[in-house]
Amino acid sequence: MGPRAPVPPCRGTPVVTALPGGVGISGLTVYDWEAADGLCGGTPHMHLVCSEAYVVIGGAGSVQTLTTSGFADTPLLPGDVVWFTPGTIHRLVNDGGLRLVVLMQNSGLPEAGDAVFTFPAPVLADPHAYRRAAALTGDHATAARRRRDLALEGFLSLREGGLREFHTAAHRLKRELLDAWWIRWREGPLAAAATTGRQLQALKAGDLSHLGQGEVSRRERPQRQLFGMCGRLHTYAVSDSPTRPLRGPSGSPHPHTSKEHR
Repeated sequence: MGPRAPVPPCRGTPVVTALPGGVGISGLTVYDWEAADGLCGGTPHMHLVCSEAYVVIGGAGSVQTLTTSGFADTPLLPGDVVWFTPGTIHRLVNDGGLRLVVLMQNSGLPEAGDAVFTFPAPVLADPHAYRRAAALTGDHATAARRRRDLALEGFLSLREGGLREFHTAAHRLKRELLDAWWIRWREGPLAAAATTGRQLQALKAGDLSHLGQGEVSRRERPQRQLFGMCGRLHTYAVSDSPTRPLRGPSGSPHPHTSKEHR
């Protein structure tokens, strides 16, 4: 959702604006489940259009990444900030108590499915099989661990080759969502940037009116913890307004999916 037009606050009613720049923010406690290769951590996956950043606030570990440039293992220690662009397959490894603040570009798009798990090729080739493998049904902890292990199987295979084929499969799985993502981008991050442009134009013209509309917003730590891709999530809402259904050019609704990423 884009920034709201300034509205004078009613007495006793706090005004809550969107998070700055159309970003998303979550607290993440990385899974400590041991995987088949003896490492503990999260589910390998890739984002199609969203960059992601980690701010390490506790513990130790690393992020394993795979791009067309090759494999890398980047250490994560308290105070580190690490980020990567779309097309970077990433897997968080927890060496002990790893906790992060995660910043996501294009808030609204990750929530709408801008991520693809590195499942084995036969699963990626079958949209129904992919959805079944990605879903958290029954006991969520058990399902999240099963999902992680299946994605790790595909990730270890991709380290030996086949990255271009994975990109093609990822596009095929998500292309029906692109119109809805375009709407979310236009009404969220693009609208936030356009607001800054209007403010700059106003300042150049000597119009200082927006400076008199300053606001302070606060988010309490979410009490509900979710099973995300790479750990237990505390996800902060983008705004306090309900999200309306988004429709593509055909008019068919694109459902808002549960947060899968990270």
